[in-house]
Amino acid sequence: MDTIEAIRQRRSVKKYDPNHRMSEDEIRQLFETVRLSPTSFNLQNWRFVVATDPALRLAMREAAWGQAQFSEASLLVLLVMDLKAHEREPMRYWANADEKVREMLVGMIGRFYGDNPKLARDEGLRSCGIAGQTLMLAAKAMGYDSCPMVGFDFGKMAELIQLPADHEIAFAISVGKALEPARPRGSQLPYEEIVHRDRFPG
Repeated sequence: MDTIEAIRQRRSVKKYDPNHRMSEDEIRQLFETVRLSPTSFNLQNWRFVVATDPALRLAMREAAWGQAQFSEASLLVLLVMDLKAHEREPMRYWANADEKVREMLVGMIGRFYGDNPKLARDEGLRSCGIAGQTLMLAAKAMGYDSCPMVGFDFGKMAELIQLPADHEIAFAISVGKALEPARPRGSQLPYEEIVHRDRFPG
């Protein structure tokens, strides 16, 4: 599917076929695509918890106040930020670069994020946001629907997935085969209201 067409067709679907399962090859294909998403300094500071266990999914549904897609979609993905990615062997993020370039960038990573936990968290949110859109568009190109979600108890969800202390959940995405189409679009703001040339009007 053409990328622009995937963007146009992607909608937030709430009702999924609970009997459909994605194959392991499809799951691998999806995430091999998602891991190409860009991150600042190539930190790759996202992690993806792909929930397929039925019992876990039911517990997640309870933590999401009964939302059916948490247990009925083919996949439930939690996008997680590694808040200490900049400290985890940063040399590996530039293993294929020229040695001088690698040393320069690794030094910059330490200086940029080292004493700034807010920046590290903000970067995690940006990275997960980009990866989430990649995931949804890749899923659409593969014939699947999706929905980004934050309507759940983050603390309870963290317990369920045994979230490490230096990680944080950004949001969740359901992926599966739609049982019914998304609702009609609400409305999009006009082009002139959201696109400004050079600066905001005075």
